[in-house]
Amino acid sequence: MRTTTLGTTGPQVSALGLGCMGMSALYGEADRAESVATIHAALDAGVTLLDTGDFYAMGHNEMLIGEALRAAPAAAREKARVSVKFGALRDPEGGWSGYDGRPAAVKNFAAYSLQRLGVDHIDVYRIARLDPDVPIEETVGAIAELIEKGYVRHVGLSEVGADTIRRAAATAPVSDLQIEYSLISRGIEQEILPTLRELGIGVTAYGVLSRGLISGHFGADRQLSATDFRAHSPRFQGENLQHNLTLVEALRKIAEQKGVSVAQLAIAWVLSRGTDIVPLIGARTRERLGESLGALDVTLEAADLAAIEEAVPADAAAGDRYPSAQMAHLDSER
Repeated sequence: MRTTTLGTTGPQVSALGLGCMGMSALYGEADRAESVATIHAALDAGVTLLDTGDFYAMGHNEMLIGEALRAAPAAAREKARVSVKFGALRDPEGGWSGYDGRPAAVKNFAAYSLQRLGVDHIDVYRIARLDPDVPIEETVGAIAELIEKGYVRHVGLSEVGADTIRRAAATAPVSDLQIEYSLISRGIEQEILPTLRELGIGVTAYGVLSRGLISGHFGADRQLSATDFRAHSPRFQGENLQHNLTLVEALRKIAEQKGVSVAQLAIAWVLSRGTDIVPLIGARTRERLGESLGALDVTLEAADLAAIEEAVPADAAAGDRYPSAQMAHLDSER
């Protein structure tokens, strides 16, 4: 497994990380035993970065990761680096009611995460979305205090724009920004990515397969439950979906010529964007994990990249990446 460092100040991690959200929430039913087995398989393959959020199924995902880490060999457990998002407010029905970045809340969230994960520290800690009522300096300052006390190792950011990044980095060293980045979500390239590189901040890229849309496995006849995020995502609706699947078929032709899967091609493209970008793969099964890891063996030559760019130009996707109510929470889109 290749390794890299998250920014100039962050931890050393594997070239691919495992995003664990789908093992607990937002993509339909998941198999707990298979989820644990998938985490173990990832650790066995040298994947060291595990990403979660304390609000994924209201703590379920953290407890799942804690269970997997307890059952993992000591050597793998010691190498694991856990990245946690916090701040999203939920209700018993699973609804969302904003974000809380107040310093007291930051420390409260961290206390519960440490307990659920069964660890003595969190490797990277980040608010999931900017709290518009709390200056980012206060939120980051609270994480810095947790670092001083040994409960957190590094400050991370999530879905924020260039100005917020600069303000956060002026408050404390920032390891990375977690943000959606894929062939069909390239908004960071204009201002955010250059700012990160100027400041020596890395990227952990989620949604590299756009929630399965560009995995090569999603069909127009796929039935989605009401609790599946994709049932409400603009990119998965009606004509938007039909358009986006034509992009996938264009990618499939390139993938077939290279003897790889569509998913491997899409992940390899994100890997090709720079060693400061770590794709988070959202595999929920060992089969999908194995396919995703195969992207590490895919080399994209200049001709391949040109063909991919022609097949899926920037801004080629139809539909926003979130419903309008959720887009409003994205500082990165302002």
